[in-house]
Amino acid sequence: MPIYNFSSGPATLPESVLRTAQQEMLDYNGTGISVMTMSHRSDAFLSILHHAEQDLRSLMNIPGNYKILFLQGGALAQFTQVALNLAQGHQRVDAVITGNWSRIAAEQMGKLSPHLNVHIAAHGGEQFNYTNLPAPDTWDISPQSAFVHYVINETVNGVQYHPVPKLGSDAPPVVCDFSSEILSRPIDVSDFGVIYAGAQKNIGMAGATVVIIREDLPGRARRAMPSILDYGRQAENDSMINTPPTYAIYLAGLVFQWLKNLGGLTEMARRNEAKAKLLYDALDASSFYSNPVAPENRSWMNVPFTLADAALDAEFLKGAEARGLMNLKGHRSVGGMRASIYNAMPLEGVQALVDYLKEFERTRA
Repeated sequence: MPIYNFSSGPATLPESVLRTAQQEMLDYNGTGISVMTMSHRSDAFLSILHHAEQDLRSLMNIPGNYKILFLQGGALAQFTQVALNLAQGHQRVDAVITGNWSRIAAEQMGKLSPHLNVHIAAHGGEQFNYTNLPAPDTWDISPQSAFVHYVINETVNGVQYHPVPKLGSDAPPVVCDFSSEILSRPIDVSDFGVIYAGAQKNIGMAGATVVIIREDLPGRARRAMPSILDYGRQAENDSMINTPPTYAIYLAGLVFQWLKNLGGLTEMARRNEAKAKLLYDALDASSFYSNPVAPENRSWMNVPFTLADAALDAEFLKGAEARGLMNLKGHRSVGGMRASIYNAMPLEGVQALVDYLKEFERTRA
């Protein structure tokens, strides 16, 4: 029986990537050692790092005036780190709240910058109870702000901007959390000052964060910034001020190669849209299941849904696991169910879920 992992992160990885990693675990490329035990200063690892960066640059068509950093930790650290790096000399940053993670980001940005005003430019919770998104032309942003921050896809609430917001030329630099949608569709990187993403959803394994930053922005960092937190110093040192997350970078590189072999982000977007449509069509055709999100802003990556009777939730999850459909329980803050259908989730996995949805409804409704 095939197993389909619908976890929101750490998430499913392409089988071919895992098999390559398995084959190379004890002996990477004839070196006789594992990437896990390889010096980050060795020629072998420097080649891994170089190719990962170049493949990501190619996949996302990242302009030459942007730096790519492979940092330790997760996106949560970037909520504070981006303010430390970009807000020096500014009194205000603009934050758009669209769900759980952008709300937490707004709370965290000023933790180490007590004189910084985190201005809420729009609040999707107050406006729509996180079932729709504030239109970009309604955001209350200032050209004098250090930056405007938003989350393009909210993992918990299942909302996603379609299309990607484009702000005017007088807008401050745009900083965006791409953790749960990076590499899922083509975007114009030049629309952003900073893109960051935790690796454990669409890039690879937990423990690494990718930061893509326009090269004029690191100069804004606080003078007393510790080197490890300084985007500029990290760029100057090729993400190796300290030992980087070497194995996570290696796995990310394998995922980048997998994406290139599939046909890149245009092909990935086609697949992701088809998977999402299959699942949403099944939910919408039913009176037993419900997805609360406005259709125009439904996420391709994270699909929350509820059953007509919450008392059946435990039985639903038990039956799903018996059929190899794993990790469908919704986030603790919202309850219900959630199917995360990232890049590596095959169409067959979504079809298996749809078949189970119909079976469970037929026998329990």
